[in-house]
Amino acid sequence: MGSQFEEHGVHPTRGGAKAMSSLLQASDLTHEDRVVWLEDPAGLDYVRQALDKTPRRRGKPRYYRDGRMVGFAELCDTSEADPDSGLQKRRVFYLLPHDRDAEPDGLYRAGAPGEAVDPRTIEPRRVGMKTERSQRGSASAARTVA
Repeated sequence: MGSQFEEHGVHPTRGGAKAMSSLLQASDLTHEDRVVWLEDPAGLDYVRQALDKTPRRRGKPRYYRDGRMVGFAELCDTSEADPDSGLQKRRVFYLLPHDRDAEPDGLYRAGAPGEAVDPRTIEPRRVGMKTERSQRGSASAARTVA
């Protein structure tokens, strides 16, 4: 199945995972098995996505950014670690303190960060997509549809 909702209980930590580019290619996601949501994505206009290197295929990876992790991908059993680092490449979904969900009239009242995608478009092995809602907000998307 595509996703699982779990109770939110995320506390930022340091170390363990390594940040990589947030501009993803489908080839980066070929070993994804499922997406796990720590928060219900239905109430979020967008989430930021990034590819991090972590020591494990499954379970919640360490989180070291500002803000909070809202979800992550788990990898299939056939996923191989990077031969140089021994780490797995996994997608994480997160929000920063100045993102639209926390500051609706702030910096991203209109527009969104480059790595932001609509969480409704996220599935294992597929790069999330930008939508009217993710780029302009739920109020704007509702006006566009009406």
